[in-house]
Formats: sequence, C-alpha cells, structure tokens
Amino acid sequence: MSAFLFDPPRLPSVAVVGEPATYPIRRIFCVGRNYVAHAAEMGGTVDREAPWYFTKSAFSVCHSGETVPYPPGTENFHHEMELVVALGAPVFKCDIKTAAAAVFGYGCGLDMTRRDRQQDGKDNRRPWDLGKDIENGAVLAPLHKAGDVGPLAGKRIHLSVNGAVRQDADLADMVWSVPEVISHLSHYYHLGQGDLIMTGTPAGVGPVVAGDVLTGGIDGLGDIAHTLGPSE
Repeated sequence: MSAFLFDPPRLPSVAVVGEPATYPIRRIFCVGRNYVAHAAEMGGTVDREAPWYFTKSAFSVCHSGETVPYPPGTENFHHEMELVVALGAPVFKCDIKTAAAAVFGYGCGLDMTRRDRQQDGKDNRRPWDLGKDIENGAVLAPLHKAGDVGPLAGKRIHLSVNGAVRQDADLADMVWSVPEVISHLSHYYHLGQGDLIMTGTPAGVGPVVAGDVLTGGIDGLGDIAHTLGPSE
C-alpha cells in the first residue's frame, strides 16, 4: 500500500459511558421531519410514506461541553435537539426486529443548522449541504449502551438556551421509531459499526447567537451542553 501524501486526520469518535475506548464515527445520517409539530413550524408536513434523510460529515462532530465559534456564512443559526442512535452490527435490507438488535447505544445530540442557507436550498430546489453539513455542526454527548437505556417511549427530550426552555417533548412523539428508521435506511446503505443516526428534532427550534449557552438532555441519557463563541 502506498504512503499518504500527508498525514490523514484522526477518525472522529465519541465517548461511551463506562468504557475506556471511544466509538469511532464513520457516517452520520439525519432524519428529516420526524416530529409532526416541528414539520408544522417549518411550514411543511410529515411524509408518512417513508422517512427521508440528509447527511453530515463525521468531521462535523464536536463534543458536549465545548465552546466553538459562531459559524461563517449565516445570520440565522438554529439549534435542533435530537436523539442519536449508534449502530453496533451490520445490517442490510433488514426487518424491524433485526434493526432493533443492531443498536449499540443512544446519546444526546444537536443538529446545528444554518437556517438561512437551508432555506436557500429549499427555495432553489438545491441541496442543503451549506445549511446542514457545518464544521462543529454535529454536537454529541457520550453514548449510553442500549442495554442500559430501556424503552425510549416516555423519555423527555428538551433543550434550553441561556436557561430558557426552547424545546420540550417526548421521544414517543417521533413519527418513525428507531427500528423503523434503521430498517428503511438499510435498504439504501450497508449500515454497521461507526454509523450514527440523528433521529430528528421536536418543535421549538430557533436562532442562537455568539455568547449563547445551550443545555439539554434526554431522560436516562444524561445532558448535553454547547457554547457559541465569537465568529472567527
């Protein structure tokens, strides 16, 4: 095998509660409009025929507790609090039962979004990359192993900005359950270890500015925190 022309970047990873080793991240899939109320606040409706997706680069990851610059190229930067699913086994064209067994763990995440750039894409029928695939735009808290979490329905998901609650919902409100999403997505990709799925955000998304402190959590999955510093 030939040598690289330069040292490749280290593979991004996220901590796992109770484990000295971290979970290496290969890909990040994101579910669009998985809460009815959020779809409505964005002026859309839920497509009940099937889930749909966009992606973020693994190198967009930053970790809970970090302070990062307010990103360039936007004047309308939004928070989106989400349940994150980490896969631990290969699945391809699988059924729902097999999909559920493939989950390694769960965590809290923030899908940070340049809403103005996302809207540009919508208005011009173009991709959302500038709106969604952002440096430091996938904020991750440590994962919890699936066996330690229990049923997801009934767990509160919430986010506050500077102490004021913005998002507050129940994971039972998701239109498509975690096994349904995995099963559907597995008909388009060979999924497996290293793949994360951000499962969509509830209503209450809104803008944040430099200096804002974001705090949130999901019952049984701990907390997440994120601070926006000045623009570079």
